[in-house]
Parts: sequence; structure tokens; C-alpha cells
Amino acid sequence: MSADTTTPILLVEDLVKEYPGRQRLIGRERGAVKAVRGVSFHVAPGETLAIVGESGSGKTTVAKTIMGFEAPTQGRIEFEGRDITRLRPAAWRPLRRELQFVFQDPYASLPSRMPIGDIIAEPLRIHGVGDRDARRARVRELLGLVGLRPEFASRYPHEFSGGQRQRVGIARALALEPRMLILDEPVSALDVSIQAQVINLLADLQAELGLSYLFIAHDLAVVRHIAHRVAVMYLGEVVEQGPTESVFDDPQHDYTRRLLASVPVPDPRLRRRGVRRETEVTT
Repeated sequence: MSADTTTPILLVEDLVKEYPGRQRLIGRERGAVKAVRGVSFHVAPGETLAIVGESGSGKTTVAKTIMGFEAPTQGRIEFEGRDITRLRPAAWRPLRRELQFVFQDPYASLPSRMPIGDIIAEPLRIHGVGDRDARRARVRELLGLVGLRPEFASRYPHEFSGGQRQRVGIARALALEPRMLILDEPVSALDVSIQAQVINLLADLQAELGLSYLFIAHDLAVVRHIAHRVAVMYLGEVVEQGPTESVFDDPQHDYTRRLLASVPVPDPRLRRRGVRRETEVTT
């Protein structure tokens, strides 16, 4: 894989996110919880940066803060050279056309009572893009782009598999022709065989549309297949980052080494010999 390494499309500097303490039963107040502690990274145009770490490491909080779902406590976030750290709600509206989010759960993220054609067209309607006929044509185009049949537009989410639903979610995110997607564990709820199909789709879309990805994940096999660079998070901090092959083949931080060593080996004979599983996706 190759990526443009010019001016970053996304720049995050010294990001901190704290949550206020909660009242304990004995009447004492717990101190503020630092979910993210001074995180810095960048994403180049056309690049995929994967943020990996165990549950509770702060990686999803980083994604939500970039998207404006959470307000940062400290730090700076720039998108396409513009400071978006503390935008007012009205200022986010035009930015949504350039920066979109793909959710983890393809079952919960799609409205169950809307046909998928309306789900995909909703961003176009909200932003006043095209008339009804133009939006229908765009929906058909998007369905084809993500590998679904145009006639599926009249069907409802419950009629689709998890992998198909996630394709619908990706189509919805692409409706406004964004420059960047933030993907929060987009394949973790899918079967392994379907994961590979969705990952290959994302790679194809990136090559075709020139998209940039911030890819949140805990599955190292998926990360190795799709990411140009990796940032490893532990207890709210980035403890290591660099090109994917370098991080996987020569990890520098003890937590990264332990994370790689934790990948399960299917063959019990190899487990007894201490052989580590190769972190690769079968395609």
C-alpha cells in the first residue's frame, strides 16, 4: 500500500479528555477520569491510520472527540488545516460533508423502520442535495459501489445479514462524498469470513475515491491488512506508533509486544511450543 505523506488531512495534538468524578456512596467525590491523555497523531491524505488497543484504552473516545460527539478537555484538532477543536453545533453541519463516521454495530446503527434506500438518502436530504429523483439515482449508485444490488433500496435492514448492513452503513457515510471516514471497529461484530470482504471493500473504496481512514480496532489481523500506519493506545496514551510493518515486526514498547503475543494460536500443539499466530487476514 502507498499513501500520500504531504500536509495531513487530520492533525491531533496533545488531546486530553476528562470525565468528571462521580459521587461515591460514602459521600466522597472521586477525582476526574482521564480517558485520553495527551494523544497526538496525524493522518495523511489517502492514508489509513489504525488506532489499536484493548477495551478501555481510550481509542473510541478519541474518535468521538474528533467527530464532535464529545468535547475535548485540552488539545487541538485540525481537519484540512482548520481548527475544529471547539466548533459550535452550527459550524459542524458543513463539515459533516467532509468527515463521516461508520459505527461498530451494523444492527443498532440502522433505523429498523426505514427502507435502506431512505437510510442512505437521509444525509442527502438533510443537506439539501438534489431533488427526489437525483437522490434515488445517487442511492442506486452507492448501493452498486458497496457491492449491493440497486433493487435492494426498497428492503428493510432486518432482511440483510450483518455484512450487508455494514455495507449499507458505509454507503450512507459515502453519500455526501466525504474526504475522510472514521471507522469505529467496523468489522468486529461480523463473522471472520465477512470481515475480510468488508475490509477488502474499504481498501477498494480508498483506492477508487482517494479516501483517508482513521480505523479504530482491537483485531490485529485486520489492522495489518488495511493500515499504512498504526498507533497503539494503552490507558489513554499512545505508547507506540509507526509504519504497520515496523510496529508488527519490531515492536518497541512492552505493551505492544504483549498485545501481539496475546493473539490466539488455533493449534494447541503450537501454543504449547509458544508459537505466536501470524496476524494476517485470509482474503
